[in-house]
Amino acid sequence: MIDIGVNLTDRQFDEDRDAVLTRATAAGVSALILTGTTVNASQVAADYAAENPELCYATAGIHPHDAKSFDAHSISELRTLAARPEVVAIGECGLDFNRDFSPRDSQEAVFEAQLALAAELQLPVFMHCRDAHERFMAILTPWRDKLPAAVLHCFTGNEAELKDCLALDMHIGITGWICDERRGQTLQQLVSLIPAHRLMIETDSPYLLPRDLPIKPKSRRNEPANLGHIAQRIAACRGEHPDQLIAATTATSRAFFRI
Repeated sequence: MIDIGVNLTDRQFDEDRDAVLTRATAAGVSALILTGTTVNASQVAADYAAENPELCYATAGIHPHDAKSFDAHSISELRTLAARPEVVAIGECGLDFNRDFSPRDSQEAVFEAQLALAAELQLPVFMHCRDAHERFMAILTPWRDKLPAAVLHCFTGNEAELKDCLALDMHIGITGWICDERRGQTLQQLVSLIPAHRLMIETDSPYLLPRDLPIKPKSRRNEPANLGHIAQRIAACRGEHPDQLIAATTATSRAFFRI
């Protein structure tokens, strides 16, 4: 299995980061894509991936929450990071109009700047969209043909939004949100609409601990070792055998990130 979204630089992993990798490997995870959310976090993610080349890769980007930190040097710093062999995508980039931790105009400008960088470098983009579908699509659409690949990670939208994304030749990342009996019901119904060659799986650790885990950690922290549980839930919703789903998503992820 490949976990395409792991926030391994998060401080929740400071005490046992290496042990998290050990547990992930034991659980059948063969690769992790470490998410870059700021220039500094992207640097840390790339450094850690370089120290663990048999298992880890990284993205380099600025999350919409942190768009307010973008300055005149940010793109050149991301460009330098993207030249490193362990960096396989630009992102996490996109829009978040749910929390609005950065002004919306700043989010939009920083998203487009990263799309331009990805097009320049011919790298895939790892994207975020929450409560901003219309503007997200408007900004992405003119760039889509210039990008080698694009994934909307942690998809939680409705059927119309999913169909918009698929029509724009996007890949879709599915997290433990699908394991939530309250919020995940729509996603449980929609996941079968995603073609096998567009579907990827992720934990978004340390966030989105699957609510239906038989034994939940006291910390409530999610980690890559739970990816198999998420894969089984997705497979059940799609009417597939878990081994079939895992083989397909692994092949898709390897092709997408060119790893």
